[in-house]
Amino acid sequence: TAVAMAAALPADECQIFTDVDGVYTTDPRVEPKARKLDQITFEEMLELASSGSKVLQIRAVEFAGKYNVPLRVLSSFEEGEGTLISLEEEDVEAAKIAGNAFSRDEAKLTIRGVPDHPGVAYQILGPIGDANIEVDMIVQNIGEDDTTDFTFTIHRNDLPQALEILQQTARELGANREVESDDNIVKIALVGVGMRSHAAIASSMFKALAAEQINIKMISTSEIKVSVIVDEKYLELAVRTLHQAFDLDQPDTKNI
Repeated sequence: TAVAMAAALPADECQIFTDVDGVYTTDPRVEPKARKLDQITFEEMLELASSGSKVLQIRAVEFAGKYNVPLRVLSSFEEGEGTLISLEEEDVEAAKIAGNAFSRDEAKLTIRGVPDHPGVAYQILGPIGDANIEVDMIVQNIGEDDTTDFTFTIHRNDLPQALEILQQTARELGANREVESDDNIVKIALVGVGMRSHAAIASSMFKALAAEQINIKMISTSEIKVSVIVDEKYLELAVRTLHQAFDLDQPDTKNI
């Protein structure tokens, strides 16, 4: 509502006062060295919010980006400049990574031995969508026996209903192996508009996690985000490892 009013007026910026003094490179409760960002783009904030950051409502950021309303996150309890969320900075040497975010509310479902034919993805995910269950990451493998294994992630609260639907789908498709579920997983994402002009972000991420013996179960990438699914027990270690690997605690670096 505040963003909509700011867009209609129009206002110079929309200030959101919260219980934190800005947007951080990651959750300070997990990584004490997390650094408050002076500025971040709408795109980066949207990706961080969709990956688990709770600072701003996703719809508010979407609206601000659509109507180019600068947002500033400020503390309700102390003075400060907060974090400005606006259009992409013109600095071509902007940091590759703005921050990392994580979500504990993840669950993974796998249906094995599905006949590999056109339309099978729809046959699997159609009933899930009809039940208003949102699907996030998707991986499909092709086997040597003309079958495929299909894996996707959903919100953890939707797991019981989705599992029941998928078991019914498996029977209808004649899947020759079991349906598996796992709710002991988390999603961790690196976000930064600088990824557009810097290669090897994903490989550097994977290298850092491998050094700590953290196994990656699923991977998803976009233009400015790399997300991975790992076992929940590795959450804090993975977040701290990536924060250190990309020098996110250093205000004067470009994550080099």
